[in-house]
Amino acid sequence: MTSLKGHRVFTLAAVIVALGAGIVEYTRTESIWQSVAAFAAGLIAMAVVGIAVSLPGITLQGLVLGGLFVLAGILTWTATERPGIIWAVLAVEVVVFAVWAWPWLRSLRSLPRLGAAWLGLAYWLFGVLGALFVAHWKVAGQRIAYAGVFTLAVLAIIALNTVRKRRGGDLSIGIAAALLIGIAALLLVGSGSLFDSVHAIPDNASAKVMTDRFWGGPGLYFHPNSLAGFMAAAAIRIGFDRAMLWWQRLGVAALAALVLSVCQSRTGFVFFAAASVVYLATVLWKRYEDVDRRWPAIATPFVVIAIVMTLGGGSGWVLKDRFADNPGDVTSGRTDTWRQVWVDWKHAGWAEKTFGDARTSRAVVERLDDGNPVAGPRRQLNTDNAAVGAFRRGGVLGALAFLLGLALLLWHAIRRRPNGTLPAAWFVIGALAVVPTIATEDWLIGGTNGAIWLLLAAGEARTLLHREEPAEAAPEPEPALS
Repeated sequence: MTSLKGHRVFTLAAVIVALGAGIVEYTRTESIWQSVAAFAAGLIAMAVVGIAVSLPGITLQGLVLGGLFVLAGILTWTATERPGIIWAVLAVEVVVFAVWAWPWLRSLRSLPRLGAAWLGLAYWLFGVLGALFVAHWKVAGQRIAYAGVFTLAVLAIIALNTVRKRRGGDLSIGIAAALLIGIAALLLVGSGSLFDSVHAIPDNASAKVMTDRFWGGPGLYFHPNSLAGFMAAAAIRIGFDRAMLWWQRLGVAALAALVLSVCQSRTGFVFFAAASVVYLATVLWKRYEDVDRRWPAIATPFVVIAIVMTLGGGSGWVLKDRFADNPGDVTSGRTDTWRQVWVDWKHAGWAEKTFGDARTSRAVVERLDDGNPVAGPRRQLNTDNAAVGAFRRGGVLGALAFLLGLALLLWHAIRRRPNGTLPAAWFVIGALAVVPTIATEDWLIGGTNGAIWLLLAAGEARTLLHREEPAEAAPEPEPALS
């Protein structure tokens, strides 16, 4: 009875919120059709929230861990000119993660065993040394702060997987729920332009050439590539887990078709497509007991791909030249940035060659052909390549740490554990599928926009630190999706 009442209350709240979105849009445009579209977008957003909060096995720790990373990532695009807001979120992270990471020294012993730690932490530590060697004290201090936040995050994951009174909870479910809630928030604030050909965008040079891609709405913006990455990661964690309810899995698949289509993200599409292929391979291999081998489940991700390529217009934007001044470059200028990284490295001193660029805390890249006037100001560009990013931020040692971390992550994903069990299929799929995205995104090395890295870190920690526990019974089969 209580559950039924709760469903009714949530449904009523969802309708009220959606009506509010429609009313706001009507006051802005005085268009009935625009307000109806906004109302529909609001309903979709609230349905996503409903899926997120209903996930079985969700934990408060996982939800908060993921939520803080999701918030920090979105704020990097929403509050670009107000870094104090982002640092305030990072300060909250320090407090929360420090409490959950206790006992710190005990958790620290397990840190080098995680591939995710080498991927997302090592380059910060090397970068601190590089900044100290060239006497860039402010940069060194900022990097110490960044390194502290993200190290505490991994230590918290380790502690929450090893301290007996906390053992048993799967943090990755809460992190996936946080990803969905973040997506829902962006859909809600962007409800007025979700179904339009021209979307609301933040006021910066990068966004002005991408009005055809969904960013969110006033007060809450996120880069379409990152938003699509969040969607693909959530779809992997939920859609490929047989323990989830069929309607949750189907709902996430439908959401993936929508988000990938409106974001027009090649990297997000590749991430999802790679996961679909790896999923099919695990089904054919018949090695993973928690893989759903029923034909509706197998077909669903490929139906999503077909929808994106047809109704979602993917055939038009997957190989689209986004910048007219650089025709034929489907990397959207990334190759020029990577070339600049190499040029900067060759002209750097021994300290920055070894430990990474030390001119800015995040080792951003500046080049003359960035789209701004020659007189400037120069745009601060990300490397948009995880391997190049580790090299830029951590130098030669950062690149070596990246390779070590990637090897460890993949090894932990595919090997059988000492107790005879295999890692969860979703983690195997996610770890393998994220590899192609290394070429065009920084997702695998974390940072303030590191929710995808955090999800994989949680999966790896649970796989590695629970390896001596008895094998869990396979979940009972669900009714077919059809």
